[in-house]
Amino acid sequence: MAHEVVQRVEEFGPELAGLAEENEKLGKLSDRTVELLKSAGVIRLLQPKEYGGYTAHPSEFAEAVMAVARHDGAAGWVCGVVGVHPWELAQMDPRLAQEVWGENPDSWIASPYMPNGVANPVEGGGYTLSGRWPFSSGSDHCDWDFLGALLGDGKGKPVMPPTVMHVVLPRSDYSIIDDSWDVVGLRGTGSKDVVVENAFLPEYRTIEQSDVQAGAAAERVGLTETLYKLPFAAMFPLGITSAVIGMCEGALALHLDQQRERVAVTGVQVKDDPYVLYSAGEAASEIAASRVQLIDGISRLYDKVESGQEVTIEDRSNVRRNQVRCAWRAVSALDEIIARSGGNAFRRSNPLQRYWRDAHAGLNHMIHVPGVAYHANALAAMGLELPPAMQILI
Repeated sequence: MAHEVVQRVEEFGPELAGLAEENEKLGKLSDRTVELLKSAGVIRLLQPKEYGGYTAHPSEFAEAVMAVARHDGAAGWVCGVVGVHPWELAQMDPRLAQEVWGENPDSWIASPYMPNGVANPVEGGGYTLSGRWPFSSGSDHCDWDFLGALLGDGKGKPVMPPTVMHVVLPRSDYSIIDDSWDVVGLRGTGSKDVVVENAFLPEYRTIEQSDVQAGAAAERVGLTETLYKLPFAAMFPLGITSAVIGMCEGALALHLDQQRERVAVTGVQVKDDPYVLYSAGEAASEIAASRVQLIDGISRLYDKVESGQEVTIEDRSNVRRNQVRCAWRAVSALDEIIARSGGNAFRRSNPLQRYWRDAHAGLNHMIHVPGVAYHANALAAMGLELPPAMQILI
């Protein structure tokens, strides 16, 4: 059962936490961290059962990502990003699933979905692709990569209006740029650049983003499970926001543990300082609220799809609005407790500073930018039409 995944994560938790510093120094996840994550089965939660997955409820996926991120933010981030790809791959041509998982159900897929390349149609079918994509999280441990691309006109130019495609390439068709991930937050994710030079893409390894967004892709390949009918713009951010919330939960637990015996410069034990404890209590409530709201949003959407009701633009924009707010609320609470953790919180030997850096880096992902999400939600709530560019991540 899917809940066993979280149990295994908790069993491995102390070792995951102990490996976090090594991951940061490596600039990618260690082989042992990946071994533990594969053993727990986190990445297979949204994978079809016929390929060794769980076809789990998305809330269970979110819970598992949070559990990993509580111990190591970078590992949680990779689980949140890489873990959603089996959900999309299941909606593509079954030949691709067989290629990816036929011999190894633990084969991972990385991604940068930003459409940084043009997929040019070629005579006889398929496309050629070239480009450079940053932020391919976990790429060192992945055998395939999901890349965003614009449909081309056959002459190297994108067609207008633009059509966003997601394309899947094997490891042999792209290069990972090792020195492209020099950062101060989420360093352990190894979110390096990947480069493609005139790779050939068979048609069956491509899909239009709009088909995944609307649920048409799942219907086309005969998927009946509710999980695969959910909109892309709700599922793609889910793991990322879950990772950020999990980081904040981990930081809160560590803060409380460190304050238990701490004595302030005034000679007062922190456990007797009402101001510090007030902030800790308030932060705990804010982080818990973020967790509840995130899971509530995806669960409501799941229930609506399962009951056969139409998922409206307003429904989708409500979920996106709340995902963004969950992340910002949790990180704001983290800032409050870090400000009351004392100077030792910023020693490199103290994991608190790593949680803080990782969470803020996660907040800078495009899915957490509040402007468009809030603007779109207000328009949808008023029954007004959203501009096409605003609908991409709604």
